[in-house]
Amino acid sequence: MLRKILGVLFLTALAPAAWGTTYLVTTELLPPDRPLLAAVLRSLPAGLVLLALLRRLPAGAWWWKSAVLGLLNFGAFFALLFIAAYRLPGGVAAMVGAVQPLLVAVLAARVLGERLGPVKLSAGVAGIAGVGLLVLSADARLDAVGVLAALGGAASMAAGIVLTKRWQPHAGPLASTAWQLVAGGVFLVPVMLAVEGPALPVFTGANLAGYLYLALVGTVLAYWLWFRGIARLPASSVSFLSLLSPVVAASAGAAVLGEAFSPGQLAGLALILGALAAANTAGLTVRSSSGPTGRGRRRPVTRSASSPRSVR
Repeated sequence: MLRKILGVLFLTALAPAAWGTTYLVTTELLPPDRPLLAAVLRSLPAGLVLLALLRRLPAGAWWWKSAVLGLLNFGAFFALLFIAAYRLPGGVAAMVGAVQPLLVAVLAARVLGERLGPVKLSAGVAGIAGVGLLVLSADARLDAVGVLAALGGAASMAAGIVLTKRWQPHAGPLASTAWQLVAGGVFLVPVMLAVEGPALPVFTGANLAGYLYLALVGTVLAYWLWFRGIARLPASSVSFLSLLSPVVAASAGAAVLGEAFSPGQLAGLALILGALAAANTAGLTVRSSSGPTGRGRRRPVTRSASSPRSVR
């Protein structure tokens, strides 16, 4: 059981690791000042291709549930993410976004019945401090719109994580990813046209490579692993894995620029890894002694159709 859980944690962690490259790809490969176009091209084409390959549509309540999840996980989140990425230094955007695990922990306690203890709260605060030490520079500028966008993006994704866990798509994470990508992309298109206009920039080879990477690796693959992890692990434990994103972003930036980490950045890295270990250890402890929602102690059971399912 423990080996399976650790395996799911590792695969789920690949998603925020992939997202950690988003800032570098956005600033180095994508056209400037087109955040909503980037959000649309990251979501809608990938969702349509995936939907065509799977040939599976939502059924019943999953039409409106997919629309809600698509708005939270992709439509609103992608728009706010790219606005923050264009208007804020990477360190500021990452530090503001690091509040997401705390938001998920509080929401999961209220909506899912997951245990909210001092360990998770302390880990959330330590994670924010660690991200600040790792990526925040002394001369970082603050932009009110960018900060609000980063906060809104963190809140949108936090709500998306909790509702994804609560509703548990019956068709599996890949089909659900396709439905949500299309729903999010459809929401984004009129917003993009209203804000940025219908004219498209002349795409270079680098632009196309950046969009393709974000769509395939940063979206389809990453979100399939992410939703798969949410279905198998406590929502709050999964959310703490998002702290890996600024770690990868800082490491990628340092590698490109040929810089070494300062002692302060190393201390921030240690805080982040400590927060990850503490939060997930607490989550695994709760999972091993409680049912799927974290409520109550699990009684000895015999194998039957009604028994709680283990991690698959």
